[in-house]
Amino acid sequence: MQRAMRLLECVAEHAYGAPAKQLARETGLALPTAYHLLRTLVHEKYLRREKGLFFLGEAAERLAGSGAAQKRRGTVVDALARWRDAIGVPVYYAMYRDGEIEIMCVSDTPGNPAVEEWADFRETGHAHAIGQCLLSQLDEEARRDHLDRHPVQPVTPYTVRDGSALLKRLERMQPTAPVTERQEYALGTVCAAIPITFGTTAATMAISLPSNQADRLVPAVQRLQEEMGRLLGSLAISISI
Repeated sequence: MQRAMRLLECVAEHAYGAPAKQLARETGLALPTAYHLLRTLVHEKYLRREKGLFFLGEAAERLAGSGAAQKRRGTVVDALARWRDAIGVPVYYAMYRDGEIEIMCVSDTPGNPAVEEWADFRETGHAHAIGQCLLSQLDEEARRDHLDRHPVQPVTPYTVRDGSALLKRLERMQPTAPVTERQEYALGTVCAAIPITFGTTAATMAISLPSNQADRLVPAVQRLQEEMGRLLGSLAISISI
């Protein structure tokens, strides 16, 4: 296994390919051993051979892509933890992907726990700040499609009452302004979400607080906006985990 990995690493260093003899020499392997391992790696599609030269294959490129995705996710996870500690609130990252609301990452602590998902977040997007923020970034056709699949229903006494009222609310939202909701999804909880749009990607960073700390909501989300502004450039690629 170690010898095969050495060969893969060596091939990766040669953008224009390398012959077996060169790879054997650079990895310190006997030529017969190198030939045997190279044939196996080609068979498993970790390498490909063209005109006597070896290049990285499909399987190796998939591994590299997976590693890059993990690194991007790590960037977001670290940022959320930093903001959580700096502001003293749970921080959420969510995206609208393939027609659904997806909570991608949550960072909280025992002293500042995240909101319990007692009703499916995907089906109750009309009721929470994350869902409303994501829906506000969609065009009218996509919004109506979402609400056809996930109709507006009361979740608490404070939830918007019907789809028409929700659509009017979404139309009034400013593209860069935080979206707030108070006890619409969970009694005793207030939330705010910041819209993030990169190209066609609709995403959001959000926070939550107990309703008895509602006076902290606006200052906390403004602080989150400031913190995000400092890192948004480096997060632009990472945001599409």
